Amino acid sequence: MSTTQDLIRGINAVEGFDPATLAVDYTDLNTGEQRKRLPVMAQIAWFRLKHPDGRIAISVQAVKDYFVATARVYVHYNDPPENFLAEASAARGKSAEQPTISPREWAQTAAVGIALRNAGFGLQFHAAGEGFDSPAVDELGAGAPAAEEASKPEIVPKLAPEAEPEVLTYEKALLLPCPITKYSGKTLGEVARIDPKALVWVVEKFTGDPKLKEGARLICDRAMQAAA
Repeated sequence: MSTTQDLIRGINAVEGFDPATLAVDYTDLNTGEQRKRLPVMAQIAWFRLKHPDGRIAISVQAVKDYFVATARVYVHYNDPPENFLAEASAARGKSAEQPTISPREWAQTAAVGIALRNAGFGLQFHAAGEGFDSPAVDELGAGAPAAEEASKPEIVPKLAPEAEPEVLTYEKALLLPCPITKYSGKTLGEVARIDPKALVWVVEKFTGDPKLKEGARLICDRAMQAAA
């Protein structure tokens, strides 16, 4: 048993990095048992350490009164759409218990966490990424789920083939609009030439459209590779 656990802990191992230090305690709503969970942000940090040229592609679709997000994990940002390492979908609606949380961002975070878990970033923990300890959205129009069903995994509808996540390439990233008010009307490519540090700010601190953040990261990564 110890050998098996050691092998599982060695999946996606990064020298000098111990994901267990980032795990948090949570209580299983069904059993009351204390378990460890690896937050999504910790999974993303782990993924970036393991695959610095990797990419997480996210698409979101509005369905009735909730959002369905699909996340795909790629080892390299130039990998074609079909060459993903792992994929996952998650649906989230407005929560009366957490009214300040955006259902779109919640769905995106859940999909990313599950996709990274499927890629092996957190398999050694009881739970990694988004948990299923909150009421599932009404996806089938059958009314609100019963209280005893609230903690069960939700049924996530499959996206139609035409909803294929858009692949953000370096060339497309250059044409994206810069979200910084100072550079309103300019593209990320233009800002990269006149103020490269502005793109670093977008990568590290911008909290808006994830596509713009990812585009800025692609441009910054390419610049670092060129300078190496």
